[in-house]
Amino acid sequence: MKNHIASLVLQSLNQLSAEWALPSDISRKIRIDRTKDKAHGDFATNVALMLAKPLGLNPRELATKIVAALPQDSAITKTEIAGPGFINFFVNSDHIATQLAAMLQDERLGVKQVETPQNIVVDYSAPNVAKEMAVHHIRSTVIGDAAARVLEFLGHNVIRANHVGDWGTQFGMLIAYLEKCENESGSGLELSDFEAFYREAKRCYDEDEQFAQKARSYVVRLQGGDQYCHDMWQKLVTMTMEQNQRIYDRLNVTLSPKDVMGESLYNDMLPQVIADLKAKGLAQEDQGALVVYLDEFKNKDGDKLGIIVQKSDGGYLYTTTDIACVKYRVDHFKANRMMYFVDSRQHQHLEAAWQIARLVGYLPADVSVEHEAFGMMLGKDGKPFKTRTGGTVKLKDLLDEAEKRVDAMLTARGSAYEASERAQIVHDIAIGAVKYADLSKNRLTDYVFDWDQMLAFEGNTAPYLQYAYSRINSIFRKTELKPGTIVIASEHEEALATKLLAFAEAVNAVAQKAMPHLLCTYLYELAGTFMRFYEHCPVLKEGVAEDTARSRLALCALTARVLRQGLGLLGINVMAKM
Repeated sequence: MKNHIASLVLQSLNQLSAEWALPSDISRKIRIDRTKDKAHGDFATNVALMLAKPLGLNPRELATKIVAALPQDSAITKTEIAGPGFINFFVNSDHIATQLAAMLQDERLGVKQVETPQNIVVDYSAPNVAKEMAVHHIRSTVIGDAAARVLEFLGHNVIRANHVGDWGTQFGMLIAYLEKCENESGSGLELSDFEAFYREAKRCYDEDEQFAQKARSYVVRLQGGDQYCHDMWQKLVTMTMEQNQRIYDRLNVTLSPKDVMGESLYNDMLPQVIADLKAKGLAQEDQGALVVYLDEFKNKDGDKLGIIVQKSDGGYLYTTTDIACVKYRVDHFKANRMMYFVDSRQHQHLEAAWQIARLVGYLPADVSVEHEAFGMMLGKDGKPFKTRTGGTVKLKDLLDEAEKRVDAMLTARGSAYEASERAQIVHDIAIGAVKYADLSKNRLTDYVFDWDQMLAFEGNTAPYLQYAYSRINSIFRKTELKPGTIVIASEHEEALATKLLAFAEAVNAVAQKAMPHLLCTYLYELAGTFMRFYEHCPVLKEGVAEDTARSRLALCALTARVLRQGLGLLGINVMAKM
């Protein structure tokens, strides 16, 4: 409907264009918003306020002219001018019912696929090899996955990229310790506690000079392509990612082994990156290192910031790898858009790497590259979320605790299920709650992790939305009536209908802004609107006419489908009974 009204406004402006010189990009400047108060109509535009000053006109006078020139349209019952020049549009309830009928018949619920699909690389999760995933990995993992799901749903070609930390000097130490462990065990090693493995490897490195020498030699051999060191390194990568994949599967995250694109992937490209930077005159020697100075970045003294791309000993840095990564994604995937779901503290590092990539010619001007930054997960004390002893919380332990709490909560509520059914319900509620607690927050902000809040059946939580879905399903278990033709006859029916029709806008907003919380907010508002509708508009009560009951059942069915689809795009399961 937004696009339809925008088209009407554009037709009006084109009719008036003989009077004024309108901007050439006027079609992109017309903004239509849903009103917050139905008394002000269903939609509004500020186009008159936006154009008035450059045209030298009074905003209300311009708004009056625009309204007068609007073409007649059966979907609009009336228009009003409000305040300094806002134009409000009131939509015909019959037209709303027609749109809902079309939405009911559409398996995509009114969400159109894009006309021109893009190749979009979504970079998210990025754990390190030989380390267990910790709670701080959850933000990148679940936010990035929700964005990838939405973009794919809209028809884009999405390339999931798990930029695993699988390269660096520490791997000499890890290979040497893996060798030591395998020799001592006399067989292959099944590594289950990476934290202990890493800690012991570091202890050996610090305390045993012979071990340290071997570790340093293994770094050189690994980087030189030695087959033995490569095989040992591959064991570490495989053991780590097998463990991580179990976490992804448990979280209902769509990452798979084929999406792993570690730092090592770009290792062979690094000499050419340096050669290209030299050839373009971008890299200059400074105390033996190669440095790129960027005008856009300043140090604390106000001088150009120097970005080291190769150390004096010939080693490369993360920046060099990230420059190569950009080149690979443009050349190999023909990327139109690249989205990096990375901690906000990495912003300057990423911006510098991308600027160098543009200067050297790896990143075309028409390719969008975006840092989808996110804040930190905090404890109730306002500090980074830790264990009671101050240690890092393992993601696996967090998920275990969530399921344990949900199981206890269901017992306290007296919920009775078959054993297999209960296990699945506990899992779906727990995982949904943990993910939604993160996804429902603006990703740019820090948020406080609160068990009681995230597991509540009231408020903006996954359990509340899952319960709303199951409650709607229970309505259909009580009747043999089928959904019928929708008739909008009350304000609560109209409010629910209007909210249902806004689903496509919410989905598209996530794709444009990489903000899953916009979809969460929409689903929460939809559930609340449905609860008010159900309270004021009886469906199966005695005395309700069959046609009315079937109309309201259609609204119920459509609400359930939207909740299911919306939560599915967030990677959260629903259940028919709860």
